[in-house]
Amino acid sequence: MVKIPLDYVCVKSGVLCPRCQLLVDTGKVKKFEVEVMRALIELEESGSRHLRNAIYHKSFKEDDLLVVVMEFREKISHHELMKISRALASKLGLRVKVINKSNDLRQMAALLLYPARILGINTVWLPDGSTHYVIRVPRSDQRILQNNKEIYERILSQIIGQEVEIRISEYT
Repeated sequence: MVKIPLDYVCVKSGVLCPRCQLLVDTGKVKKFEVEVMRALIELEESGSRHLRNAIYHKSFKEDDLLVVVMEFREKISHHELMKISRALASKLGLRVKVINKSNDLRQMAALLLYPARILGINTVWLPDGSTHYVIRVPRSDQRILQNNKEIYERILSQIIGQEVEIRISEYT
């Protein structure tokens, strides 16, 4: 079964117990995430074998884009992630990208920005002791990002907890 932070009965019924309601009220789980969890449970029940041993971590919603961060116990291909994303998109009526949680920023950024390529990631140390990351994308992939560059920056920043900037590079 896909592991979720709320109780299965609460998510499936839509009526939250006091513990689950407290998680929603405190903001640890957003209201829209309950619908995402319900859709994930339905997908698993309809036969998506990759969701059986998956762990749901968090969802981020910006405009009409929903990014679902999950951890898969078994190795999962990009093609399988895309299938899960399309199935969730049809259930929720949003653009959905499912990414595999990782400590590797490059891997998560590559899944989020796909089909755009990543040339490299630079770490910038600031005088106040903080850091932020600059993800370089080739100019030829600029059209893929279009108006979503700022949305991707905000989502990646929320996922890793540090500022992320996406920069179009002159060189490929």
